[in-house]
Amino acid sequence: MFSQTYYLLRTRQDGQYLVATGQSDDTEPDTPPTQFLLLFNDHAEALSYLNTHAAGYADRFSVESQAGPQLLNVLKRWGYKGVGVVKDPLIPTVDFFAVTDS
Repeated sequence: MFSQTYYLLRTRQDGQYLVATGQSDDTEPDTPPTQFLLLFNDHAEALSYLNTHAAGYADRFSVESQAGPQLLNVLKRWGYKGVGVVKDPLIPTVDFFAVTDS
C-alpha cells in the first residue's frame, strides 16, 4: 500500500491535513478522537472531493503529494491512527486501514 504516491489535502491557514474523525477507543472523556489521514489516488480526485463536499472552503486547501514511505512519518508526527483511502470522491467511499507501530 505504501509503495505508490498519494495525494493529501492540507489547509493553507494552519497546515492541518484533512482527516476522518471517529470515536475514541477509550472511555476517558479527555481522550482525543481517533483520526485517519485521508488519501487520494489522484490529484484530480482530491480536487473533486473538495468541490463536491466543501465547495465554499476549497480555496483554503492545497493538494500535496506524498510518496508512500513518507506517509509513515506523517502518521507518526501527527499521531494519526491510520489512513483512509478515498475510492470514490463523489459518494465518498473510503477504505480505512489502521497502522501499527511495528
